[in-house]
Amino acid sequence: MSRMKAMIAGLVAGVVVVAGVPSAALAGESGPIPALNEGIGTAVAAVVVFFVCAVVLGVFVWPKISQALVEREEKIKSEIEAAEQARAQASVALEQYQRSLAEARAEAQKMIDAAKAQMGVQLTEMKLRGEAEAAALKAKTMAEIEAAKKQAISDIYGYSSTLATQVAGKILRREVGVADNVRLMDEALAGLGQR
Repeated sequence: MSRMKAMIAGLVAGVVVVAGVPSAALAGESGPIPALNEGIGTAVAAVVVFFVCAVVLGVFVWPKISQALVEREEKIKSEIEAAEQARAQASVALEQYQRSLAEARAEAQKMIDAAKAQMGVQLTEMKLRGEAEAAALKAKTMAEIEAAKKQAISDIYGYSSTLATQVAGKILRREVGVADNVRLMDEALAGLGQR
């Protein structure tokens, strides 16, 4: 149907060309297309040649051109569809990459937080251990000081008791016995305990 329309349009165009011959052709100058006064046979021959060319082109050439145009259109459509699919796949891959990256960042943050928490626990344990060791050392040192103090006081009491016994013996000119010595020490200790 479209071929027929194309052939009719070609015929109409041929008639218009033959009918619209310029005035120069009528004046005796001949151009590529003969005028009416140059002979009707030539005009009919031109129209017949035109129609033969139109039919040959319409039957043999135009279908191949039309087929090539259709194939080109289909190829362009398939390339557009392939590009759309590739874009969709790239979009999905990008989303997966971004998800993986976010998961990796979250995992790394968890690891950092866990390391910080573990470091905090270790620091607290070390601090408590250090404080406990310092307290134990202080208690041990205080116990040693207390023992040395008691020993020193005991030595002083013993020395002062001996000295007091000697002084009392010289004053009384008699010898003070062990029982007197124990009694004097108890009295001296009681007196020191009250101060």
